[in-house]
Amino acid sequence: MFCQLLRLGVWLPAVALVAASVGCHSGQRTIDNRYRQLSHDFLSSQNQPVSTSAALNPVVHTLSGPHSLEEYIHVGLQQNSEIQEVRLMVESMANRVPQVASLPDPMLNATAFPSPVQTAAGEQEFALSMNQKFPWRGKLATKAGMAEEEVNSARAQLAAVELKVVEQIKNAYYQLYFVQHAISIVGKDKQELERIEDIVDQMYRVKREVTQQDVLQIQVALARIDAELVQLKQQEESTQARLARLLHVSPETKPEAMDSLPPDQTVQNIEQLYELAVQSRPELHAQLATIKRDRKAKCLAELQSYPDVTFGFNWISNSSEGISPVANGDDAFMLTLAMNLPLYRKRLDAGVREAQTRALSNARKYDRLKDETMEVVADLFAKIKSQQETLRLFRDDIIPRQQMAFTQSRDDYQVGKVDFLQMIDNWRQLLRYQIQEKRLETELQQTLAALARQIGDWDVPESATAGQPSVETNCQVSNENDGPTIEDVN
Repeated sequence: MFCQLLRLGVWLPAVALVAASVGCHSGQRTIDNRYRQLSHDFLSSQNQPVSTSAALNPVVHTLSGPHSLEEYIHVGLQQNSEIQEVRLMVESMANRVPQVASLPDPMLNATAFPSPVQTAAGEQEFALSMNQKFPWRGKLATKAGMAEEEVNSARAQLAAVELKVVEQIKNAYYQLYFVQHAISIVGKDKQELERIEDIVDQMYRVKREVTQQDVLQIQVALARIDAELVQLKQQEESTQARLARLLHVSPETKPEAMDSLPPDQTVQNIEQLYELAVQSRPELHAQLATIKRDRKAKCLAELQSYPDVTFGFNWISNSSEGISPVANGDDAFMLTLAMNLPLYRKRLDAGVREAQTRALSNARKYDRLKDETMEVVADLFAKIKSQQETLRLFRDDIIPRQQMAFTQSRDDYQVGKVDFLQMIDNWRQLLRYQIQEKRLETELQQTLAALARQIGDWDVPESATAGQPSVETNCQVSNENDGPTIEDVN
C-alpha cells in the first residue's frame, strides 16, 4: 500500500502539472466562449444585429417630435451610457465586500519521499499537511467596512453622475426650446418684413415717393433674415444630436421641446440653499464616505500590532517495518500553531501615521468641496436674481415699448414723417429684443438646472425639508458599519 502511495507521490506532481496545463487551455476556451455568449446576449438585448459595427449604433427610440422635459429625463436616467457605466462599476465594487471579509484559502501540502526517511518506527514515505490562517479579531470586519465605505462613495458618485446628466439634458432641452422659438420669431418677423417690402415696392413703383435704395435695403434685410434662419436650423440640428446622445438613442431622432416652459421659480432664501447643498450634494457624501474609509484604515493599521494565528496539522505515513523491535508502523499526527511577531514598531507606527494623515487630508478636501459648494450656490443665487429681474424688464417694459416704436415708425414711414433707415432700425431692434427675451428665459432655466445639481436634487424645492444625515462617532472594531465625522478625524 505504501509503495503505491510512494509511486503516487512520485507521479503526482507530473500528473498535476499536465492537468493544470489542460485545465488552463480548457478554462481559457470556456472564458472565450462565455465572453462571446455575453457579447451576443448584450447586443441581442439592445435589439441590434450581432456584428462588429452593431456596438456603434445606439438604441433606437421613438422620441421624435415634441415631448416634455420629464420624459427626456426619464429616458436619460434609464439609458444614458455614462450612467450605465457607473452603475455597473458600483455593482462591481459591491462584490469586493464578501471577498475582503473572507478568510484566506487554506494551504494543503503533500510531500512524497523518493528516498524514504529511515526511523526506528519505520520508513517515512509520504506526508500531508494543511494550514489555515486566522487574522486577529476585528481585522476582517474592518477590511469589510473599508470596502463598504468605498461602495458608498461609489454610490454617491453615481448620484453625482445622474445629476450631471440630468443637468446636461435640461441644458440641451432649454437650448432646443430657445432655437425653436428663435426660428419662430425670425419667421414671423420675416413675414412682417415682406409686408414692409410690399409697401416700399408700391411706394417706389406707383407713387415714386421713395428711391430704389430703399428697395435694395429691404431686399438685403430679407437676405440677412434667410441667412439667420439657416444658422438657427443648424443650431437646432446640433442640439437635437446632443440630446439624442445624452438619451442614448439613434442620432436620426429629432426631439423637440414643448411650446412653453413651466412657470418661473422664485428662489428667495439662500440659507435654505446652503443647507440643502451641504445635506444632499453627492460629492460631499462621497467625500464623507472616503473619510470613514480612512478612519477604518487607521483602525486597521492599529490592529497590525496584534499577531495573526495559523493553525495546522501534519500527517506522516510510516511503514510497518522498522529498526525497533516494537515498531508498529502507526502513522504520525501533529498539530501546529504559528503566528507572526509584530516587533518592528517603526513600520507599524508609520502605517498608523500614514492612515491618520490621509484621513486628515481628505477631511481638508471635504472642507474645500464644501466651501466651493457654498461659493457656487451664492454665485448661482445672485445670477438667478439678476436674470429674473432682467427678464421682467424685457417682458414688461423694453419689448412693449419697442413694439410701439416700430409700429409708429412703420405708420409714419408711409406718410413720409420718418425715413426708411429709422423704420428698419426699429424693426431690427425689436427682433433683437424678442430673441434676447427668449435667450434670457433659456439662461434662467439653465441656471436653475445648475443650482438643482449643486443642491443634489432634480429641481429647486420651495423649502428645505431634508434632515441632517447622522454619522456615528466611535472608532470601534466591530461588524457594524460605523463611520467618522470630520471632528473625529482631526
